[in-house]
Amino acid sequence: MRILIYSYNYYPEPIGIAPLMTELAEGLVKRGHEVRVVTGMPNYPQRQIYPDYQGKLFCTEERNGVIIQRSCVWVRPKPGLMTRMLLDGSFVASSIFQALKGWRPDVILLTIPPLPIAVPASLLGAIYSCPIVLNLQDILPDAAVHVGLLKNKVAIRVFETLEKYAYRTAHTISVITDGFTENLVKKGVPNHKIKCIPNWVDVKFIQPLPKVDNPFRRTHQLQDKFVVMYSGNIALTQGLQTVIHAADRLRHIPEIVFVIVGEAKALDALWQLCAEHQLDNVLLLPFQPREQLPEMLAAADVGLVMQKHNVVAFNMPSKIQVLLASGRPVIASVPATGTAARAIRQSGGGVVVEPEDPEVLANAIVDLYQNPTKVEMYARQGRQYAVAQYAFDQALNRYEDLFYEVTASSELASKAIPKLNSEN
Repeated sequence: MRILIYSYNYYPEPIGIAPLMTELAEGLVKRGHEVRVVTGMPNYPQRQIYPDYQGKLFCTEERNGVIIQRSCVWVRPKPGLMTRMLLDGSFVASSIFQALKGWRPDVILLTIPPLPIAVPASLLGAIYSCPIVLNLQDILPDAAVHVGLLKNKVAIRVFETLEKYAYRTAHTISVITDGFTENLVKKGVPNHKIKCIPNWVDVKFIQPLPKVDNPFRRTHQLQDKFVVMYSGNIALTQGLQTVIHAADRLRHIPEIVFVIVGEAKALDALWQLCAEHQLDNVLLLPFQPREQLPEMLAAADVGLVMQKHNVVAFNMPSKIQVLLASGRPVIASVPATGTAARAIRQSGGGVVVEPEDPEVLANAIVDLYQNPTKVEMYARQGRQYAVAQYAFDQALNRYEDLFYEVTASSELASKAIPKLNSEN
């Protein structure tokens, strides 16, 4: 098949949807398909165009057999409603030119967010007469409204209209958790139109590695420490201040060290909080090169998943699959009734604790620190679950089957229309 992936985020961005779409595109090429990706100039998570792409309106490149068609975007370091709308709008306007350059696809895979790109994608679907598979990584505007990022009533109505349009124009909607399915069905989306394909992890790349003589531990003088690690996005929904306050409560145990890895600018507020409490048991580091990710994860004794109380229930951080695959136990400071908590419990790979409660988080860390047998059990169960449920090959099979299914049904539908016309 010829598959067009319409995704705002892609390689070389290191976190979020970018690594997933990169792995999917390259995996499809290895299966013999032609893939081109329409994406923006890389800017996440720094919210600044990467140096190699600054000053460019458009560029086309090829990596591992994938044709990557990039277009300019309007981006500013400080997030906000207006800057986000201008960012999304600029990608909508510029990306359509790249999408129209190149071969006709058999199917379009559209990733959301951002929500407004449903408009050019539907236009492409009409021009190319091909079906659209909508890959839903978050449900907007629900998620933004729930955490208070979107309050303007007019803007909410606009986004709700875009949401309905996106669901209506898609042939099939692929969601990453059952919680998404429940949300969409309540909004009137037919159940048969929804396919649940969880996000994945490359279990051959991310795998349990020894802590002894670990390069990351050696570099940062962590050889004899019990390392509690958070790595990933640092934003309003994570509440990393809870981790700093938990570290403050555990400063009397010198063997326990907290490592937080994230975007350099986002670490500034955490630096200040550590300085206020005069903490020497917290290590703040910028993102590491992706090829070093397995070593970094293996340096941890415990991995953290952090969410605030007000995070919408269906939110599913993609780091959960990665942490489980790394063979390290997980402490999930997340809402008890949410999708993230459900995933941790089902995996048997860790514990769920009350979010935004440093005392509870600290107690959970001490419990694992004092119980190595429990650590080994969670680590083993989590890895087994990741291999069974989140392996990349399984997800690739399901997406490939889905693309064959939607293209076949689309061809049948197109053949049926002339037949009906002739009978009339």
